[in-house]
Amino acid sequence: MSSVIKIRNITRDFHLGQEIVKVLKGIDIDIEKGEYVAFMGPSGSGKSTLMNLLGCLDTPTSGSYILNGKDVSKMSDDELAEIRNKEIGFVFQTFNLLPRTTALDNVALPMVYAGATKKERTARAEKVLTDVGLADRMDHKPNQLSGGQRQRVAVGRALVNHPSIILADEPTGNLDSKTSVEIMNLFDDIHKAGNTVILVTHEEDIAEHAHRIIRLRDGIVESDERKTMAPVSPRH
Repeated sequence: MSSVIKIRNITRDFHLGQEIVKVLKGIDIDIEKGEYVAFMGPSGSGKSTLMNLLGCLDTPTSGSYILNGKDVSKMSDDELAEIRNKEIGFVFQTFNLLPRTTALDNVALPMVYAGATKKERTARAEKVLTDVGLADRMDHKPNQLSGGQRQRVAVGRALVNHPSIILADEPTGNLDSKTSVEIMNLFDDIHKAGNTVILVTHEEDIAEHAHRIIRLRDGIVESDERKTMAPVSPRH
């Protein structure tokens, strides 16, 4: 198997007035195609900062980040935006849906930036919404959907450009227990279909869905544990 993510000696500093706060202090991680990984750690451990770097929403202070063979740590903002749209599907705790736009158009939006035709956008968005169990909710706007349904729309939007990686930041943080189980079952299915899935969570029961748990503390990797299980074949 080949690494979809390879980070070496990644650091990230922030300037607060005259003070420099070192949030990430030299992190080395490889993530293979088709892995299911959870990042955990207490508040201030650096997991959100690392997630932003992995998602190309930020760049490191030093170190290298190779994503699918490309060094993204030195890319410009425009290059990073293109990588984000092609390679990474995001799922956020707060859903981040356009409120006056239907589920179908919310899911189709990333394809607009990718240059897909209207016909192609509609066909792919309809298929993805059907796959996440919302075939009968395509014309509904977010305020007409439950929290779980909104998160399914967000998952559909993350999947629609066939990204290399699904990044989910506290994806069940705004959901009740029953709905959280449904959403995590959906992530399990996405992983079984061959996607690389990376979660950030502070909840142990959510992290247990992953096959590898990386714990951060004070800006370094405290532990990196893999469960033993049969590998999932990546989608070609």
